[in-house]
Amino acid sequence: MKKIMAGAGAFLLLGVAGCGGSEENAEEVHIGYFPNFTHITTVVALENGYFEEEFGDDINIETSTFPDGSAFMEAMSTEDFDIGTVGPSPATTTYQRNPEHEIVAGAVNGGAVLATREGANIESVEDLDGMSVAIPTIGSTQDIMLREALSDAGLEVEDAGGTVSMVPQAPADTSTLFLQDDVDAAATQEPWGVYLENQADADILLDEEEFAWGTESTTTVVTARNAFTEGNPDLTEDYMRAHIQAVDFIEENQEEAVEIFIEHIEEITGDSLDYDETLEASDRLNPTYEINEDVLQDMATISYEAEYMQSDDIDGLVNTEFLDTVLEEE
Repeated sequence: MKKIMAGAGAFLLLGVAGCGGSEENAEEVHIGYFPNFTHITTVVALENGYFEEEFGDDINIETSTFPDGSAFMEAMSTEDFDIGTVGPSPATTTYQRNPEHEIVAGAVNGGAVLATREGANIESVEDLDGMSVAIPTIGSTQDIMLREALSDAGLEVEDAGGTVSMVPQAPADTSTLFLQDDVDAAATQEPWGVYLENQADADILLDEEEFAWGTESTTTVVTARNAFTEGNPDLTEDYMRAHIQAVDFIEENQEEAVEIFIEHIEEITGDSLDYDETLEASDRLNPTYEINEDVLQDMATISYEAEYMQSDDIDGLVNTEFLDTVLEEE
């Protein structure tokens, strides 16, 4: 059985709950995340009480949920919360404008696929020439992964002078686009790939082992404000311990982890997810605490070439000091 995953935007919850970050000698840790499958490590750590256990009784835990990476990074930049999970692309592009945060651990790799519409006659990435591809949002991790896959096939998107058009669309609505023949393919994260297969008879052109960097494709990372980590190194290490516990739990208890996630999402969004489909999707996800810095650099270079960033220099963005300290304890 594979590990489950971590990475970018699925089940969206509109609005941001709560505010107010921690300072030195914090009495509170404010955690941000998306109510998305690629943020399952955070959900499990919250629901299983790992954060409470590691932080101790003297620390109050607050949480905020975000609909996308832009909202997450904007709130982090304005010190509305301290630490949490987000896609690597928003963390990277924001770092160029405001280098006041750092990636301190991985969270999910893989978990993204390139799906094609039934009847679109797409048998290879080269067949996407002149086609339209749905992505969650412009600048999203799936946007960057699509550009990487197209480049490998000698193609480019329209904004780079190529022939492939990108169509920003909420993943939950992509199946409707497929059924109405409004797009030809979709670069999407799980569980939406499985949903497209089951609900729209889509084919998976590139699965999680083939799409972009394959199972090393970084879809979610743990990101924290520098002021929080510098002022609260012990709490940052406590977060790492809880995060590692969540990764291990998901790997060893796949079915239970999916149940925990589904119940959490229904409680905070009211959405009831199909257990069997979500469990099937979990096979494509790889929860992790490790960081592949080579992949992050590749993503930054692609973002720079897409003019999402003024440079692909991300020196200082990744800081494994706290993670390394905790891993050395084991």
